[in-house]
Amino acid sequence: MRIARFVHPGPAGGQSGSNVAWGTVEGPAGAGPDSLTVSAVDGHPFGPLSFTGDRWALSDVRLLSPFLPSKVVALGKNYADHAKEMGGDAPSTPLIFLKPSTSVIGEGDTVRLPPSSANVHYEGELAVVIGLPARNVTPERALEHVFGYCAANDVTARDQQQADVQFTRAKGYDSFCPLGPWVETVLDASDLQIRTRVNGEIVQDGRTSQMIFDIRAQIAFVSEIMTLLPGDVILTGTPAGVGPIVAGDTVSVEIEGIGTLTNPVVTA
Repeated sequence: MRIARFVHPGPAGGQSGSNVAWGTVEGPAGAGPDSLTVSAVDGHPFGPLSFTGDRWALSDVRLLSPFLPSKVVALGKNYADHAKEMGGDAPSTPLIFLKPSTSVIGEGDTVRLPPSSANVHYEGELAVVIGLPARNVTPERALEHVFGYCAANDVTARDQQQADVQFTRAKGYDSFCPLGPWVETVLDASDLQIRTRVNGEIVQDGRTSQMIFDIRAQIAFVSEIMTLLPGDVILTGTPAGVGPIVAGDTVSVEIEGIGTLTNPVVTA
């Protein structure tokens, strides 16, 4: 099931924000917006779904980030080839860092390049969305806490990352965490193709089976440190092939079984 959060053309005169809803995206996989519809659900999508009866063509709504997480936990160097291209060894334990919730944007939103960086990179990734609170979870039970999966772009000011020798500034700018286009809730994410395109050209092509630490291990590791809440997101690492983006570029992250997240790039 594909769960999206969106702005819909609701009744005129409603209160501000009243036209934001969650819903299910219905139609053939890979079909264009004109062939897909969204059916609104009453309230949030955690737990049994209750539909309102409202439905729109996907082309008539504006997709938002699927959730507004309390935190985004990301893994660094979780693909051996990417660790190598960054000039380091693969970590022996998961290397994690946080991205602020204010970095999250959705499908079609603009990635804004900060004037303080001269070398911003794309990083296409699979994102795990948490559905049940997770604290000290075992790897064997980790997937019970997963709501679903979406595409992500862990945008990074590479020059600042290298200068700071830590990740907060380089990874934390507003708009540096595109998520979407929706969350797929029924999916085996153990061996999915991840492709990133810049202006239509493939620049990353990997598979989730190449992760050093798989999704179960990631959830178990992170939940030993902090409680993961419903809607929180884990970025699972990026395959090799990262590189720079500039104003005017368009970045698309396509993940098998989910869909494509596309964001234009502008100067802030």
